[in-house]
Amino acid sequence: MSEYMIENVAELLREAREEKRALGAFNVFNLETAHAVLDAAKETDAPVVVQFTESTMDYIGGRAIFHSVKNLIGWYYPEVRAGIHLDHGKSIEIIERCVKMGVPSVMYDGSRQRLDDNIDATKRAAALCHEKGVSVQGELGSVPYIAERAAFPDEEWDKYMTDPDEAKRFVEETGIDTLAVAIGNAHGMAKERSEPDYARLEKIAEKVSVPIVMHGASDWDETRVREVVSRGVSCFNVDTDSRMAFVSSLAHSLQDSDGTSFNIRKILGNARHAMKESVKKKIVMFRGG
Repeated sequence: MSEYMIENVAELLREAREEKRALGAFNVFNLETAHAVLDAAKETDAPVVVQFTESTMDYIGGRAIFHSVKNLIGWYYPEVRAGIHLDHGKSIEIIERCVKMGVPSVMYDGSRQRLDDNIDATKRAAALCHEKGVSVQGELGSVPYIAERAAFPDEEWDKYMTDPDEAKRFVEETGIDTLAVAIGNAHGMAKERSEPDYARLEKIAEKVSVPIVMHGASDWDETRVREVVSRGVSCFNVDTDSRMAFVSSLAHSLQDSDGTSFNIRKILGNARHAMKESVKKKIVMFRGG
């Protein structure tokens, strides 16, 4: 199978930025969820990023998930423009592991470190990756997880959000290809800022030359999505929303079972369909209809 069947993620995002739209980058955990994302991309005729985390690599095997996705794209979805990406790599070791495996795009997440330490580590990751032709996403600012915080007033969000001047320095000194930012967004079910800091995002977009990625926005409505895309966001990472669609379908199938149905293909097929429909809605929203 030709390597050219896999799209360069950074190039996809640069293209989206130029066209003032956004891509979806969707986390997958197995064949069913990977099929769901690629089916959605095929049915909407849209480019897509298929991504996985270190936790998924530990669960299923790094080479297993990477080559499963790669083979799906190459053999079963050749018409889909799809990139493959590691989401939230937290160490240089996991970045090295992915580079050796052939993963063409990675995220090094040093966002919980002090600025200088984040710059130094991300710069190392970028140098390592670029030597092998791998694109790199960095993160500046802190997108909270539910375990990290309780609700607090909007004015206390400043310590979490990305500083525009620091973003300029971060991009220039690290050489990253794309930048994940924090403007009041939060992972999973963590409570977000009452309103994203749109003015902050505008300043960041003015100061950096790379595409901007938004994490923790699975539940955003069309209005918020449109607002940040118009201000420079080129990609949305999605996990919680599509995962909930998949799991909810599984729960429904098992709850409705009379105890005699053990057709795993049907149960997982229904979940795959539910996730596909969820992903399709996101893709259409991100590209603006």
